[in-house]
This record gives sequence, structure tokens and C-alpha cells, in this order.
Amino acid sequence: MKILITGVAGFIGHAVASRLSGHGYEIIGIDNLNDYYDVALKYARLEDLEKYSDVNFERLDISDRHGMESLFIKHGFNRVIHLAAQAGVRYSIENPHAYADSNLVGHLNVLEGCRRHAIEHLVFASSSSVYGMNEQVPFKTTDAVDHPVSLYAATKKANELMSHSYSHLYRLPATGLRFFTVYGPWGRPDMAPIKFTRSILEGRPIQVFNNGEMFRDFTYIDDIVEGIANILNIIPKEGEHSKFPDTSTAPWALYNIGHGTPVALMDFIHAIEQATGFKAKCDFQPMQPGDVPQTWADTNAFFEATGYLPKVDVIEGVNNLVNWYRKFYKY
Repeated sequence: MKILITGVAGFIGHAVASRLSGHGYEIIGIDNLNDYYDVALKYARLEDLEKYSDVNFERLDISDRHGMESLFIKHGFNRVIHLAAQAGVRYSIENPHAYADSNLVGHLNVLEGCRRHAIEHLVFASSSSVYGMNEQVPFKTTDAVDHPVSLYAATKKANELMSHSYSHLYRLPATGLRFFTVYGPWGRPDMAPIKFTRSILEGRPIQVFNNGEMFRDFTYIDDIVEGIANILNIIPKEGEHSKFPDTSTAPWALYNIGHGTPVALMDFIHAIEQATGFKAKCDFQPMQPGDVPQTWADTNAFFEATGYLPKVDVIEGVNNLVNWYRKFYKY
């Protein structure tokens, strides 16, 4: 079975390719290696993947329509795990066109490739950011998500709608996964877990927004990857899995994938302090535009579908992250 993984040089893409290697798949990974964050980390992830003979890399931007058409023709994929996107909530305020190119045009190119080549199952990344300022917790996929507070969130919601329309029109089996604050080794340096770890180790202040009154459903990378591996082979059928809209008969599904336990941001910082042996210097700031005070995943539906139960708590996860960070960056 041949699988396409988009965004394979990214945090989650690299982990998914590593997890699926050795399980009878032929994996083709693509990435545009953009410079949104340190490209050296992306190259290091690709170098790590070189040890797997069943994982091959091709440099390609998903917004390249003709390149994507050629890719699907060349390889004859069976399934697609679509993780490539322009990430970051705050960056979407500064550079909105990057999000339109990657998250809208790029997503459409993936859908077209899946449609034209009869892909058995498309698994694509959405985000907990679509819940915006929802106050009712835990967040459920049946909640209204019509008021995104960032362009990034709006594009991820658009991805869900676009995928559903293709699933309905062309009977394309598709599953969307709303990720909740993924962290761990090889993590993105623009996200708080890595930024906090770096600054605490170097004795520099960390910016703590909303004066620290934040809660996040921190989810360890291995738990996320296990969920993706499980859902890959659970292909939605017409009328069985879809809950959006309620009257849909499309072979389409949407799930939250998170730890299911919100953690106070200050508790997460304390876990990094314990793992590093250094005290954090907190620079408390007001809420940033596009940010939200809390996230909390209701994962009951995903558990019913896959048996998914996250195994790694914050203490263990942060210890693994800090140990990797010290080794990789030679601290």
C-alpha cells in the first residue's frame, strides 16, 4: 500500500512517517521546506527519516497545482495523510497570503488529487483553533464553530467544509482530525513548549500571555501519532460516521484528537522548571490577538471509533521534550 504524507518535514509529519515505517507501507513524503521557522530543524527531521528504506522524500509545495497533479499520476497512492499547512495563529495576522496559498489552494490541490485518483481514504489535519472563543467545555465536534478569531482558524474550518463537499460530491472517504496543542521531541520552535524550554535553559524571560490564566489540552506527540495510525485504516462509510451536518450521508468523519485533560499554563511551565532544574523568569502579558484562554478536547467519539486513549502525561512528556532538546541543541 502506498501512502502520501504531506508536510513530512514538519513536527507531526516526521513522527507519523517514523511510526508507519516498517508496517508494510510504501511512504512518499513531500514538503516545501519553507522558512516559517528554522529550516535546519526540518532538514534534521528528514535526515532522521533516511534510516527508513520505505520512506522517500520529494520536495514539493502543495500549492503547486501542476506539481501535485504530476505527483498523484506518478505514484498511484492508495491513501493520503494531509498534514502540510501554514501553521501559527499569530503569524496569520502578519502574513495572511501564506495561509491562502497553503491552507486553501494547497488543500484544494490535495482534494483534487484524491478525487481524480480514487484515493481510498484521506486523513487531514484540522485544529482546535476552530473552536475560537467557545466557552462551553469540553469542546465537541458538534459545537458551532462559526466565529473563528484568527485567519488560521478560518482556513482550518474551510478545510473541513471543502473536504466534506468533496466527500459528498465524489464519495471520497475523508476524516478530519482537530489536533490539540501537540508537543514533544522534534517539536516546532515557534510553539510555547519549545520556546519556554529554550528561554528557561538560557535564563531569559518567557512571555506568558493573559497573565498566565490559560489552559491548554497539551497532547504528547506519540499519542497523536498513534491516533493517526489507528484512524488510517478506519475508513468512513456513507451515513455511518459523519456528524456534520447532521443530515449528511457522505463518507466523512470529524474527530477531536487530544489528551482530554486541560492543563494550566503555569503548571506546564512548572513542569519545564522541574525537568530543566531552572526557575522560569515570567514576563506576564495581556491576551494576544487571535489567541484563546482555554482548549479542552472531548475525545469520546474518537475513542469509540479507534479505542484511542492517550498514555503520556505532562510530567513524562515534558521530561522527554527537555531531554531531547538538551541532546539535539547540545545543552
